[in-house]
Formats: sequence, C-alpha cells, structure tokens
Amino acid sequence: MSDALINGVAGAGGGIIAQLITYPLQTVNTRQQTNRGPKKTKRKLTTIEQMCQVVKHEGWERLYGGLLPSLVGTAASQGVYYYFYQIFRDRAEAAARDRLKKGLGDGSVGMFSSLVVAAYAGCVNVLLTNPIWVVVTRMQTYKKSSTSAKAHSNPSINPEIAAIESPSYATSHAVQEVYDEAGVFGFWKGVFPTLIMVSNPSIQFMLYETMLKKLRARRAKRKEGNSGVTALEVFLLGAVAKLGATVVTYPLLVVKSRLQAKQETEEDKKHHYKGWMILLDKSTGTHDAIIKMIHYEGFSGFYQGMSTKIVQSVLAAAVLFMVKEELVKGVRLLMRPDINLVKKVRRPP
Repeated sequence: MSDALINGVAGAGGGIIAQLITYPLQTVNTRQQTNRGPKKTKRKLTTIEQMCQVVKHEGWERLYGGLLPSLVGTAASQGVYYYFYQIFRDRAEAAARDRLKKGLGDGSVGMFSSLVVAAYAGCVNVLLTNPIWVVVTRMQTYKKSSTSAKAHSNPSINPEIAAIESPSYATSHAVQEVYDEAGVFGFWKGVFPTLIMVSNPSIQFMLYETMLKKLRARRAKRKEGNSGVTALEVFLLGAVAKLGATVVTYPLLVVKSRLQAKQETEEDKKHHYKGWMILLDKSTGTHDAIIKMIHYEGFSGFYQGMSTKIVQSVLAAAVLFMVKEELVKGVRLLMRPDINLVKKVRRPP
C-alpha cells in the first residue's frame, strides 16, 4: 500500500471521528454565519444558548441535521485531500532532492513549497466535493416550521398533522431543492470563495509541517537521533495551526455559507445575492454577497459566529491530526514485518 493511500485512508478516518465529536458546534456555527441580521441587534445568544434553543424548539436531532452527508463529505474530502497532498508532496520532495544534487538548497521541502502542495490538493478536493457541502449546508440551516416546533414542545398537538405541514428534511429533499433552484450548477454554489479558501488548509498545513519539522529537529538533537513526537504534541500542533488559518480565512467561510444556504423568496432583497463573479455561481454571486454584507451589516457581518468556529475547527483539526497520525503509524506497523521474528525463523538450528 502506497504512502498516499495510507494517508488518504487515515485522513478519512480521522476526519470522521473529529466530525462526530464536533458536529453540533458546526451546525450552530453555520446558522450563525447565515443569520442575515442588521448592524445593530439585540444581545446575541451565546453558542450554548443557541444550542439549547435548537433543542427546545426543534429537537435534539436538528443539532445533527445533515450528519450523514456530512460524514460522507468529510470522508471524501479528507481522503481526497490527504491522497493528493501526499502525491504532490512526494513530487516536491523528489524535486528538492534533485536540486540538492545540483548543489541547490538543502534537500528539504521549504515553507513556500509546502504551501503550494497544500493548495493544489485543496483545489482538487474542492472541485470534487463541493456538491456534498452544498447539501450539508442546506440541511444544517433548515429550520422546522412553527407547527412542527409546537408539536415537539406540546404533546396536545397532533404530531401527524405537524409532520404533514413540516415533513422531515431528508438528504433527497435538499438535493432536489438545490437542483430545482439552479440545476446542476447549483451544486457548485460558493465554489469561488471555497477555492480561495484552500488557503485555509494550506496555511494550516504550512504551519503544522513547519512546527513539526522544528520540533523533530530539536528533539533529535536532545535525544540522540530520536525525533518522535507524542499524540498529545500532534494534537497541540494541529490546534495551533488551525487557529492561525481560521482567523485569516473566516470571512470567506461566511460568504460561502451565505451563498450555499437557501435564498428565501419572501425575504428582503438585500438578503439575495446575485452577481457575475463566476459562471458556476449562477443564481447567487460572490461579488454581490460581499457588497451587500458590507452595506447592510458592516464588516462585523464577516465574523459572525467566529468564536464558535474557532472552538469547533481547532478541536476538530486537533483530533483529526492526532487520529490520522496514529492510524498511519498503526497501518505501517501492521504492514512492516517483524525483522527480529524473521531472523529468528530463518536462523539455522
């Protein structure tokens, strides 16, 4: 099994575990990002308060709305990303060794090369998996009608009537809704800011690889060649790397969520984003969304729910890195024959 495949499978496994742990925070954060409020509003609810509101009015299941397609998307995204990341990195390392033979460089992949490698892998990932995340966003931002909410909190209301007036919002409903709105191109809504957002994992991996490389080099000097790192250290490095990347790219994430969420026809036109910035943004436009957000909500609108996102993404990234590294070690250990055992078996009597 190649290193690229091992890293791809391990990345998918780590992503699924991280997603299961942090999904309620992700749902609340998506709702915060797509809340089109004015510049001046009443006191905003905290993340915990919002989670309680969702449970009270819509039930526990809404915190996990879109979990199944999200898990599929996470597995696909992490698998695709790590697979191509390893392929591109292997090529970058081969190029670095070739330069070393020519007397150029030290034979290692530099910070800029790591950034480019991560960007390439991110672009491939976005183009292949964007349709999944459009569906996930729809399911996370879907809210039950007032009749359904009352039925949940008031047993006297006939639940069958509530179910008729507000049917469960399944994955198939979200897919059909997106297709009815904009056809096949609708599944690539928000792809333009998402492509720009490949800088997030690029920055994240650049910081992570740089810090990991320095830590291993320092440890190798102190422990006579032992450059191993613990799972806790990987967890902390992943958290710090994700924190830095999230702070820089969060506004793009808000714009992407706005574009992918359902555009209610009865809402004020200032909440409809239409433009010409990219062909795939057929019914909603990145340019129009940015302009209207600045005009009606101010620059603070680009940072709605950022505190929730930092907690969710940093925790998810830390868990992902830790689990992924442990899975890679485990798979390699299983695939590597025990040298001492082989010698013992082959030793003549």
